[in-house]
Amino acid sequence: MKKSMGLFTAMMLVLVLALAACSSGDSKKSESSGDGKDTFTVGMEAGYAPFNWTQKDDSNGAVKIDGNAEYAGGYDVQIAKKIADSMGKKLVIVKTEWDGLIPGLISGKIDAVIAGMSPTPERKKSVDFSDIYYASNLVMVVKSDGKYADATSIDDFSGAKITGQLNTSHYTVIDQIKGVKKETAADNFSAMRVALESGKIDGYVSERPEGISASAANDKYKMIEFKDGSGFKADPVESSIAVGVKKDSELTKEINKALEKITEEERQQLMETEIKNQPAAK
Repeated sequence: MKKSMGLFTAMMLVLVLALAACSSGDSKKSESSGDGKDTFTVGMEAGYAPFNWTQKDDSNGAVKIDGNAEYAGGYDVQIAKKIADSMGKKLVIVKTEWDGLIPGLISGKIDAVIAGMSPTPERKKSVDFSDIYYASNLVMVVKSDGKYADATSIDDFSGAKITGQLNTSHYTVIDQIKGVKKETAADNFSAMRVALESGKIDGYVSERPEGISASAANDKYKMIEFKDGSGFKADPVESSIAVGVKKDSELTKEINKALEKITEEERQQLMETEIKNQPAAK
């Protein structure tokens, strides 16, 4: 019995030492790879061209959407790829409705939001943001043959039926138009384009890249760009775009390091390319 117990004890000791060695190896592996993950999971709508959209194949550098047969393309996708490459990780794209992006980030479903999102003070209460990776300005998208096609000021939209995307500054600035008929906020840009074409609305507020994208992809739409003093008054942060990350995440430094490598010239050229690459607007 004593011999059996001695043998058992010896075997247990060997097992403990083996587990300790494995644990030590895993610990070193984790330390060498930051958070221990080999993927960078990014959430986006994949429905806000030219920042992000959905397509059928991997042409023009599109990335397969996780759990989906389709692919995500656009400016945000290209920026996400550069960040993932800089961190030495595989990019994973998760298609998520706009209102689900920040909850998905907080819950840990995604590592970052790269979706044309502005780092507003309200959002900063819930999540952190990287440095700005694109800056734009607010515009109006209307029908090219409609009543407001020749508008030059937001004042010209008095009496017009205008909307914007839910939970964005695009929607809140509509209040600056005197006499406007502010319609219910839309979930996405595809819905707004359909509403515009059908006459349900007279226009929607957007950012310049999306306005260019809409009018370039479909000649039924026209972008109205306002001169200084005749457009919307907005904090520059409202039309700037950054990467959203979880509060106090170590990813912020890594993402900023990656963004530093992308020159302003590269960013502008990339945007022009993605506008050309976008699918036809519906």
